[in-house]
Amino acid sequence: MQRAAALVRRGCGPRTPSSWGRSQSSAAAEASAVLKVRPERSRRERILTLESMNPQVKAVEYAVRGPIVLKAGEIELELQRGIKKPFTEVIRANIGDAQAMGQQPITFLRQVMALCTYPNLLDSPSFPEDAKKRARRILQACGGNSLGSYSASQGVNCIREDVAAYITRRDGGVPADPDNIYLTTGASDGISVRTILKILVSGGGKSRTGVMIPIPQYPLYSAVISELDAIQVNYYLDEENCWALNVNELRRAVQEAKDHCDPKVLCIINPGNPTGQVQSRKCIEDVIHFAWEEKLFLLADEVYQDNVYSPDCRFHSFKKVLYEMGPEYSSNVELASFHSTSKGYMGECGYRGGYMEVINLHPEIKGQLVKLLSVRLCPPVSGQAAMDIVVNPPVAGEESFEQFSREKESVLGNLAKKAKLTEDLFNQVPGIHCNPLQGAMYAFPRIFIPAKAVEAAQAHQMAPDMFYCMKLLEETGICVVPGSGFGQREGTYHFRMTILPPVEKLKTVLQKVKDFHINFLEKYA
Repeated sequence: MQRAAALVRRGCGPRTPSSWGRSQSSAAAEASAVLKVRPERSRRERILTLESMNPQVKAVEYAVRGPIVLKAGEIELELQRGIKKPFTEVIRANIGDAQAMGQQPITFLRQVMALCTYPNLLDSPSFPEDAKKRARRILQACGGNSLGSYSASQGVNCIREDVAAYITRRDGGVPADPDNIYLTTGASDGISVRTILKILVSGGGKSRTGVMIPIPQYPLYSAVISELDAIQVNYYLDEENCWALNVNELRRAVQEAKDHCDPKVLCIINPGNPTGQVQSRKCIEDVIHFAWEEKLFLLADEVYQDNVYSPDCRFHSFKKVLYEMGPEYSSNVELASFHSTSKGYMGECGYRGGYMEVINLHPEIKGQLVKLLSVRLCPPVSGQAAMDIVVNPPVAGEESFEQFSREKESVLGNLAKKAKLTEDLFNQVPGIHCNPLQGAMYAFPRIFIPAKAVEAAQAHQMAPDMFYCMKLLEETGICVVPGSGFGQREGTYHFRMTILPPVEKLKTVLQKVKDFHINFLEKYA
């Protein structure tokens, strides 16, 4: 290599332009010949390959941001380059990201966050005193009076106190202990491999931990179960009965699972995602009794607790019902429940704020949980502050109360209208059936897919509903998630679509889905 370089340099003396070119060309040719004599070294094999990587990570799938969303991104780039499509924009109805869909932030929450982020604004007359009061309280609890400092691993103490006070108010006086509150990076962090499920999973072979999850489910659960190499135990919600949870189905699932694993955890999503059902108090009592009977650790995903639209439904927290069932249950059933800034009326997904409350945890396990949390140092302090504003909003008599209440009611009222609109319009389309959207922020309609379309999907090595959703995206620009990504009974097909777009855009989306579906049925009849 050095000789080759020297040969090239040899042609670089002062010469006439023509002789320099000939000499340089000759030197380069000689250098090239020298390099060809030496055998080219083979590239060393990579240490990290698909064969050598962690197989549990390779097994992880997350449909909400899966292949169809990647395809949506490709189409957006094509539109930006001027490639003509039968539509002018991609509508990402695949994910519950309220503000990305145009929902306006709650003014009070953003005021407090602005004050916490730039404390010089505390002297500004443009901000209300109740917002300043909350910002000062949060900042005084932070190291150096700054959101930029680390917090305790369990979270900022005063914010945990506010979460406990919120839970007590929500549950009609049922006490909550700040020491049982763990602030998290969104609710997902509390559920995931970093925290509660990681501690719960153990054993090998038939003693490996089984985790019971609803089908349809939110794909976070199956992804975490795969990553932890735990055993997924499916129990099916009753689509014919508005996605109700039937305890007899839980019994079937747990008995069958005992043949190959140790069922130890029962996950509940209430209100449901993707199915939108709201569980009755009687159903929750039955589930708690079942968990007590079978000695199961309960995980209650309650991030949609503010999103209840049906006048016949009401949110009941598992914690409240557990305590009201008496000490035999309230002192023994282990329960972790989760909440977040991302859903509800707030829609503050990007702050990644959340909490979990864990009760009846063995004192020694509590120490292990705190140790595990300390490895990640702490959740984002800005997300913790956002969570504080959610659980400590303006109250009657404070300056910001009326505006806050107006904005909150407007968001939830609009969501209720859009839930009913979506249900009604879907049910007018031949070959689509949509159960009532009692809560949360999604529709999960059942779709009829003709046999010829199923054959076409198989030819493309796709699940039939993935094929359907891909065609919907390519022909209309509407991005939804196939039901196979959430789980569904064999032979049934669905998709999940958020109801978050503004009303007029949602009407357009629903009309496009209707037109597409009718054409799809005709094409594959």
